[in-house]
Amino acid sequence: MTTRINPAAEGHRLATRLARQLGDDIRNARVANGLSQSAVGAAAGMSHTQISRIERAEVASLTIDHVCSAGLAVGLKLAARLYPDGDAVRDAGQLRLLERFRATLPPGTGWGTEVPLPIPGDRRAWDAVIRLDGRRAGCEAETRLADVQALERRLALKARDGDVDVLILIVADTTHNRVVLEQQREALRGLLPLDGRDVRRALREGRLPHAGGLIVV
Repeated sequence: MTTRINPAAEGHRLATRLARQLGDDIRNARVANGLSQSAVGAAAGMSHTQISRIERAEVASLTIDHVCSAGLAVGLKLAARLYPDGDAVRDAGQLRLLERFRATLPPGTGWGTEVPLPIPGDRRAWDAVIRLDGRRAGCEAETRLADVQALERRLALKARDGDVDVLILIVADTTHNRVVLEQQREALRGLLPLDGRDVRRALREGRLPHAGGLIVV
């Protein structure tokens, strides 16, 4: 059973909430400055009806341009950024990578995907969790390596919070990834000291590795 959010549904709820908040901000600033909706609309290049609908969060497709223009007309400036909040959706390549890794596991290995971290309200989830020899391994799948330092920070936080005994990073076997690992493998050594041969050896012996490891599949 999937545990990740539905981005489309959650995005719509978030957009609706933000539209209401922004509409309230614009209305409160307009009233505080003694401005009519017509005056604000004229300054922002919109009709008073549009301003009214923005204030009531009734614009079906509210644009950043609308909000910025209306905000500046009442003395407000929009500032917006996106912040980390959970994991990105998995693509087909990640799913295939996980299945390739799963095929290397010994018979009887417990397997679960999209396993949530045990923190209420936390939207992060392990790509997979395997259970073997009474222990649990949190597994993350990377189809294309990029910012290795950012990856290390993300994995370290997940390992800290994820209620697992060991961490396994599964990397797709591509020319690009092998070049990146040749250049930057040591940046991950503190968190993932074991290489693929050590991880494979432990799995063949019916146990999880004794420490975190990186395996190319």
